[in-house]
Amino acid sequence: MAAPTRTPTTPETGSETRSRPVMLVTFDVPFAPGAAELAVDAAVEAGQALIVVNAARVELGPISLAMKYEYVGTQEVEDALARPAALARELAVDVKRLRVCSPRPVAALLEVVHEQRPALLIVGPDPTRMRRRAYRKATRKIREGVDCLLWFASD
Repeated sequence: MAAPTRTPTTPETGSETRSRPVMLVTFDVPFAPGAAELAVDAAVEAGQALIVVNAARVELGPISLAMKYEYVGTQEVEDALARPAALARELAVDVKRLRVCSPRPVAALLEVVHEQRPALLIVGPDPTRMRRRAYRKATRKIREGVDCLLWFASD
């Protein structure tokens, strides 16, 4: 009697098996200590891309639209965003930087999260640089609105 043979199985290929990046987010303030390093380490360890996002509040009233006001960031925030991106590139990680400008930055961020489908979302703004109530409200909405692993900077 011949031994049974097994047909090797291969994983299905499709959108569910595509790589899922690590996403590092701030709300127009520098990162909390350790947040950027955690994001870069996670991207390197997982062999995945790093997406660095700054979600900024920009009012879109009639006057601001007529005067063509745009987002104007500070050099401090720009430097904070550039550091983890540069470190990740040095470690051969693909990096994408996004700026999300909206009157409702958390809602806009959630749209980006759903589009990018990160495996890990690191919400890393320095909580001491934000109003406490705004930070708590943002983290609550993010917890309710995503289906990936989360890490929050603590205050």
